[in-house]
Amino acid sequence: VEHWNEEAGSLWMQRILSVYSRAVWLNPVKEDWWGHTQSVDMIRRLMGGRMFPLTLDGLDRATRELVR
Repeated sequence: VEHWNEEAGSLWMQRILSVYSRAVWLNPVKEDWWGHTQSVDMIRRLMGGRMFPLTLDGLDRATRELVR
């Protein structure tokens, strides 16, 4: 439920993904903490699992995903 917006953030994400279907999400939160945050899980599901940590390794993995 969005309290301050007329439309949910997930709707905006779906719009972005309808144009950029191969997009990835670079998450600045430590990967060890991802399982403890509901919003991180929501984004991961919206992105179809294409979430990577904002680290050198994560950037490498995200780049590999984008060129697949």
